[in-house]
Amino acid sequence: MIPADGHYPVLIVGAGPSGLMMAAQLLRYGVQPIIIDVKKGLTDQSRALAVQARSMEIYRQMGLADRALQEGIQAETVSIQNDHRELIKLSLQNLGKNTTPFPFVHLLEQSKNERLLLGFLTQNCCPVYWNTSLSDFLQEENRITAHLKSDDKRSTITADWLIGADGAHSFVRKKLQVDFKGDAYTNKFYLADIELNHCFEEKQVTLKMGDTAFTGFFPMKGVNRFRVVATLPKQFADREEVGFEEIKSDLSRSLPENVAIEKCHAFSIYKLHHRMASKFSDKKSFLIGDAAHIHSPVGGQGMNTGLQDAYNLAWKLAGVINQNLQPAILESYAEERMPVARRLLQTTDRFFNLINSQNVLNRFLRNQILPKLVHFFWKQEKFQAFGFETISQTGINYRDSKINLNFSKAETIKAGDRLPFIQIFDEKKKQQTDLHAWCAKPGFTFIALGKLKENDLFNLARWITQHYPQQLNFFYLPFSAKNKAVFDCFELKEDQHKAIIVRPDMYIGYLNDTIHVDLIDQYLEQVAGCIKAPKKQV
Repeated sequence: MIPADGHYPVLIVGAGPSGLMMAAQLLRYGVQPIIIDVKKGLTDQSRALAVQARSMEIYRQMGLADRALQEGIQAETVSIQNDHRELIKLSLQNLGKNTTPFPFVHLLEQSKNERLLLGFLTQNCCPVYWNTSLSDFLQEENRITAHLKSDDKRSTITADWLIGADGAHSFVRKKLQVDFKGDAYTNKFYLADIELNHCFEEKQVTLKMGDTAFTGFFPMKGVNRFRVVATLPKQFADREEVGFEEIKSDLSRSLPENVAIEKCHAFSIYKLHHRMASKFSDKKSFLIGDAAHIHSPVGGQGMNTGLQDAYNLAWKLAGVINQNLQPAILESYAEERMPVARRLLQTTDRFFNLINSQNVLNRFLRNQILPKLVHFFWKQEKFQAFGFETISQTGINYRDSKINLNFSKAETIKAGDRLPFIQIFDEKKKQQTDLHAWCAKPGFTFIALGKLKENDLFNLARWITQHYPQQLNFFYLPFSAKNKAVFDCFELKEDQHKAIIVRPDMYIGYLNDTIHVDLIDQYLEQVAGCIKAPKKQV
């Protein structure tokens, strides 16, 4: 199947996690994209294994979190070992307690994430055109002209915008002549989906950092199922193709003596790279996910970063398409996401070189120094909190972004931070909920904290209805004993006020210690680029 000739608002090239998330987010805003992929269907071999808490929060906003939890498994411990012994075992349970609805490391392989997102697309009548490739495209001032092919069929479509979600070898990126600087790691690796004869630490991630190889065991949903990521034995380094039976004996030596491999369901070898595009956008085209950045699998960050690229870009692009936001908002995509990708490349590259390097100094650091340091710091709550924020990606902020405005004297929370997850009592509905649930609907969310007069509330609601009826959701939370935690979090006393505007991606865009309509209007129109509703004719 190939899209019919015609004009479409957005063409997404690539139906991996990033492309599927991009399509799903656009659909939430009423934008119907076209999404194509050269593959025959969803991937059955995937290297991405973890869905971090920040991505789970996105799934929750989409109504997909419960199914994601059912399909995956929560890792309870991580065991770091060398060839001879266990160096350290760490608990992963409730690391982010009270900071997110998902205070754990959730193992859900890429293929299941893709099925989850594809189901969302199907429910919203958005097909994926499989076995369809982008053979060429021309980027003009006002549109993209794209030539598609599927077997012997051809079509030419036009689109207002083009999204390159087509992976590390991105045709879109190459056609745009965007540099993809970086390098490949020396060793080759293999991935194996194996079934063992009996239980082997069912909810434990096991990382074996040996003298000559690295092997990681990640539990999967199912009886005695594990995903293995490991260094390919040196004797196969120059081979283009290697079969599982050839490495089986090496892998078996990494298992406890009483555990044997019953079956291998999938096996592949690959090279790992660390690269980043020199720019994430060019006129009417954007790069997301692996098309924009690739890095080592340390910390399970890759797929999650791609999901959040899409999440960041989609609301801005949909706002422009729906004529709710000025086109200048699109510049903030690269401004916000490129520093995130750059930091991720630097940190994962350092850690990966440490755990994978075979030189004497690094082995000494891994076996003697690192375990003692981690064991010491892991006992401290602040270190655990920092570690979870980093791994879960809940600590990412956009404080330096031009589309945020901070007028608050609060020290802990600033505009540009992710909205804290706090349980609240909805005084209007008289029921328990949380701040994230309040911000589940598409659009910006205005939260007024502190006691307001009934007339002031009425004027606020009327002002929103007149000027931003489709863009701004409104919630009011007066002080009460049940909601003291919210006021404490935002450093607010009982008799004070605070205006919070949460962006559609659940980051705080505006923070002020007073509730002033003119200042809120200034932020929405001049900083965030919101377009006011036209005045009604009397």
